[in-house]
Amino acid sequence: MTVLTIPDMALVVLVGVSGSGKSTFARTHFAPTQVLSSDAFRGMVADDENDQSATGPAFEALHFVAGKRLAAGRVTVVDATNVQRESRAPLVALAREHDVLPVAIVLDLPEALCRERNDARPDREFGSHVIRRQRGELHRSLRNLAKEGFRRVHVLRTPEEVEAATIEVEPLLNDRRGDTGPFDVIGDVHGCRSELQTLLGELGYVLTRDAGGRPDGARHPEGRRAAFVGDLVDRGPDTPGVLRLVMGMVAAGDAICVCGNHEQKLARALSGRNVRVTHGLAESLAQLAAEPEEFRKEVLSFCDGLVAHYVLDGGRLVIAHAGLPERYHGRASGKVRSFALYGDTTGETDEYGLPVRYPWANDYRGSATVLYGHTPTPDAEWVNGTMCLDTGVVFGGKLSALRYPEREVVAVPAERTWYEPKRPLVPAAPAPVTREPDVLDIGDVAGKRQVGTGHHGTITVRAEQAAAALEVMSRFAVDPRWLVYLPPTMAPTATSAREGVLEHPAEAFAGFRTAGVEVVVCEEKHMGSRAVVLVTRDGGARRFGVDGPGVVVTRTGRQFFPQALTGDLLACTGAAITVAGLWEELATDWLLLDAELLPWSAKAGPLVRDQYASVGAAAEAGLTAAGSALAAASARGVDVAELAARVTSRTADSRAFREVYRRYCWPTDGLAGVQLAPFQVLAAEGATFHDRPHDWHLAVADRLCAADPVLFRRTRTAVVDTTDETSVAAGTSWWEELTGAGGEGMVVKPMANLVRATRGLVQPGVKVRGREYLRLIYGLDYTDPAHLDRLRQRKLGVKRSLALREYALGLEGLERLARGEPLWRVHECVFAVLALESEPVDPRL
Repeated sequence: MTVLTIPDMALVVLVGVSGSGKSTFARTHFAPTQVLSSDAFRGMVADDENDQSATGPAFEALHFVAGKRLAAGRVTVVDATNVQRESRAPLVALAREHDVLPVAIVLDLPEALCRERNDARPDREFGSHVIRRQRGELHRSLRNLAKEGFRRVHVLRTPEEVEAATIEVEPLLNDRRGDTGPFDVIGDVHGCRSELQTLLGELGYVLTRDAGGRPDGARHPEGRRAAFVGDLVDRGPDTPGVLRLVMGMVAAGDAICVCGNHEQKLARALSGRNVRVTHGLAESLAQLAAEPEEFRKEVLSFCDGLVAHYVLDGGRLVIAHAGLPERYHGRASGKVRSFALYGDTTGETDEYGLPVRYPWANDYRGSATVLYGHTPTPDAEWVNGTMCLDTGVVFGGKLSALRYPEREVVAVPAERTWYEPKRPLVPAAPAPVTREPDVLDIGDVAGKRQVGTGHHGTITVRAEQAAAALEVMSRFAVDPRWLVYLPPTMAPTATSAREGVLEHPAEAFAGFRTAGVEVVVCEEKHMGSRAVVLVTRDGGARRFGVDGPGVVVTRTGRQFFPQALTGDLLACTGAAITVAGLWEELATDWLLLDAELLPWSAKAGPLVRDQYASVGAAAEAGLTAAGSALAAASARGVDVAELAARVTSRTADSRAFREVYRRYCWPTDGLAGVQLAPFQVLAAEGATFHDRPHDWHLAVADRLCAADPVLFRRTRTAVVDTTDETSVAAGTSWWEELTGAGGEGMVVKPMANLVRATRGLVQPGVKVRGREYLRLIYGLDYTDPAHLDRLRQRKLGVKRSLALREYALGLEGLERLARGEPLWRVHECVFAVLALESEPVDPRL
């Protein structure tokens, strides 16, 4: 048996004269969908597989389909004679275009056998001179196939060799998708052995030492492994020590390492190649000269064998020295290796004479996390699911690592500046942005978008969702420069199986307990409308690019009140903030609050009249008339008892329905009658507050209530320990008391506020609505057992997913706002929340 190995995703080119058995070989060893036959494509374009006049169009179609398969990373086999260099060249170019490896399998069988096979086929009418010519072209090509670009060439010369051949698809060297970690990914070390040892200690690794006492490995007691992004060498004080330590870890299976551009250059120098001894290479060569020759050989073998990038953890993690765009993940070509080692440049140089690197991470929209180094930066920060871990330790910065999958950065400072950088590690002034911060453009939000968030990865906004949001934004929303936050939708608690109710606190407490949240706060649900209040002390021109006291907007970015009334509300809010001392305490000239604005009728008066009051009035009028008619029929001796009981029950339901919405309505005159119930401080100048527990937020809200008890309304709360049955029972009783008195219900939130579990973000809150309030949502007679049984089948998964995505987008927008990023970066997140609102979700949830 002869095993012919081909790399995964390869373009396999069969080469052989007519009659050599290429099609039979392809059918034997490859799936029909993998094989693209020139004869079959002639048949497609000309209805005749032997019509040679159709060869040109047939190969155009074949190359097109091959390109689509290679773009998808699928092994593709081209079944044609391919004996001429001119026919092979486009195939090699196609493989290079899609960054896959071309492989040639040559069937060089005896000429007499090929002629005999052709003579036996009635559809082959060409003479033996054609086979003789093809075989001559084949033999002239054999010695040059590797030079043409074929990475592997397999030649079979006899029918017995063809019969004994088998195909084996090998994973590429960069394919380690089955390797799930966990990993500690370490940035550029550049010869800083002491800092590397300190960092490994911080990460929990235990060093091993050789007979001379030098560190030659490190192992984590919990089985974690280090992953180095390259540039272990040059510039620093102890390149041999770093190499001895890392090589030992890799050899023992305690680490993996990708190649950096400095390792590649060092390998060339050690192998005697002519290289420029710059950028710290001189220091490495001098240090290695003091080492034994055997060690230098080991270093050369190690550096020369490093792979340019790895795809790990089922494709969810990619490690490359200079980073890697999504289209190159798992691919193999000189272009991919070059990008992984050096990145890409704009062709320009900066004021220090260094190349300006193309910011590929700004455009990255892939799902895999990409970790890299190469370009030193003061701090490791996330950019669209990517992170540069080169924090300039050799230049006096720090050595950084990222714990994966925990996404936790661990760093140790440099012991000193070992090498003076050509470009300062910390720039003298912030790099200029590409546009003015207060300029918003439709191009920022139109079409399909992928928004990177620090708490929930990359979130996709489909083009049709963006179009719906543009409609709302352009017709109804306030000036988008004011629109820095939209609150997320909120999922209800899991559906209850208790008799007579659809939602109950027990499911909320149990859900948080399962997620590892012990302490929750239950907040009264006010009978109003969600409001975002942005109030400024000195006008918003400096920060928001528009002058004014601020805005009060709905969940979809619409203004609650006319401009004059909005100004009055903001003036009162600002005055209360002043009395409460929050401007000075939070060191800010603006404040963003999440609140409930009451009454509901202040915003939804027409909705109450048209959707609820009209239904309630019609139901009561119709059911009263029906009751009278049934009473008269009963007086005449007609048995209508069962129907009369149903009408009586529905009449009671309709009255209960009317009582519910009436509680949400009361008259207002200007600000008189309007109340604001704040429950969370979202952001201020340079700060966000989702890392502060909810009791802090509620205490701030209480201070505002104390400053202006007429405008502000306190939010009643109860704290529950989800692991304590007595506490859970007390929380349940509090909900029953609220809803029994006509209240809407409550929202249950983790007391700690932002919480992450092993599977990601925990819901920021779930609503538990009362039995009577849900009549507005599900209909006046929804409590009928038959209706409740049907409603218990409601699907909550999509709603919960939507709530988490919108929550993460909101947090991302607030963090960008606090970091002082351009407003268009903040608005990208705000717009995405509005766009996701068009996702098809049961609105009753």
